Amino acid sequence: MRLNSLLKICFGFLLFLTVSSCTKNETSEIKTGSVIFIHPDGAGAAKWGAFRMIEKGPDSLLNWDKFDNIGLYRGHILDAASTSSNAGATIHAFGIKADYGAFGINTKNPIKSLSGKDYGIMVEAQKAGMAVGVINSGHICEPGSAVFLANAANRNMTDTISEQIIKSGAEVILSGGETLLLPEGEIGKHGKPGVRKDGKNIIKLAEELGYTVVYTRDELLKLSVKTEKVLGVFAAVHTFNDLTEEELAEKELPLYNDNAPSLAEMTDFALKFLKNKGKRFFLVVEEEGSDNFSNHMNASGAFESLRRADESFGTVMNFIDENPNTMLITCSDSEAGGLQIASVRNSEDFNKPLPDRSSSGAELDGINGTNSLPFIAKPDKNGREFRFGVSWATSSDVFGAVLAKTYGLNSNLLKNNTDNTDIYRIMYATLFGKMLP
Repeated sequence: MRLNSLLKICFGFLLFLTVSSCTKNETSEIKTGSVIFIHPDGAGAAKWGAFRMIEKGPDSLLNWDKFDNIGLYRGHILDAASTSSNAGATIHAFGIKADYGAFGINTKNPIKSLSGKDYGIMVEAQKAGMAVGVINSGHICEPGSAVFLANAANRNMTDTISEQIIKSGAEVILSGGETLLLPEGEIGKHGKPGVRKDGKNIIKLAEELGYTVVYTRDELLKLSVKTEKVLGVFAAVHTFNDLTEEELAEKELPLYNDNAPSLAEMTDFALKFLKNKGKRFFLVVEEEGSDNFSNHMNASGAFESLRRADESFGTVMNFIDENPNTMLITCSDSEAGGLQIASVRNSEDFNKPLPDRSSSGAELDGINGTNSLPFIAKPDKNGREFRFGVSWATSSDVFGAVLAKTYGLNSNLLKNNTDNTDIYRIMYATLFGKMLP
């Protein structure tokens, strides 16, 4: 009995040392650094799979395929199975479950972040002395980036939201949305009248607060990274034209405005600009077109927006390869439109327009929208070219199969099963060196 008791004590002590060592090692692996969060809104696994065929071929790799870690993302929110853009952004920025109408607050009630603060992770990083910035291919008040710097009772309070963003003091703010920054009726640089009901000119306010304001791609690319603070206002509303293929053709509009910088160009500038500050930084980047084009069931527009998001991944990955003290994390919060591939297998149908609907009634898109020729994938490893249409389940955002991915510093913090609140936890651990429960 004595020998057995002694063996049990020794085994227990060894187990304690093992667990303690593992816990210590896990903690020591969390290194602090800069964080870049890229949010291709509305882009789940099916959409990326379809885009891979179009862009590279089914056996090739996108930048999206080159991340270090991958997690299956659980996107339910406080009061619904699927999220809104503003609720998803609130969860990413605060680390807590939010309700469907949340925009930095749960409907009308203030919330605390997972770290116990009355503000989100970007403001906390800013208060800790880090440089911060937001980028959006949509307008300045799009939730995926705006919630990190502003809050409101609902997402339509754009007067309040845009003013908060400018007053936040974020070092770099790049987006569209000039009409949201000008008094009602005042014509802006992009030729559209302002819509603000409060009569304020927020662009003038930005200049008073020390921002250098640029309006075009050329102006941004010529700007010195030593500039103190930068506000980019690259469109009256979005830098893209989120309409159906047919409407774009009728109005002779491009998918994206030529004079606006691409998401990768904005991201590249921001990285050089923030690095020049000489301190750690937190940058949130959103490609909004992948959501909006999908909500208009425009497959070609959705693919173009993913191309731009993927180009941005490559820009950041190259930056991290030279600046390894940096994490890239990405996810969507939903699958906009429920896009699926509908294969065209019979060769006699290759040069025929697709029907407007599938046998189940789902709307079908070809290269130019309804009743147009099927998409042609880049060749597979055997040289075969597949043809397909895009079927849409809905014009809304649905739960879908969303994936989270990490690259660079602390990539191992992303687990296979990832709740939407974990995006905050992973970013927080990298910014502050602590994994919150």
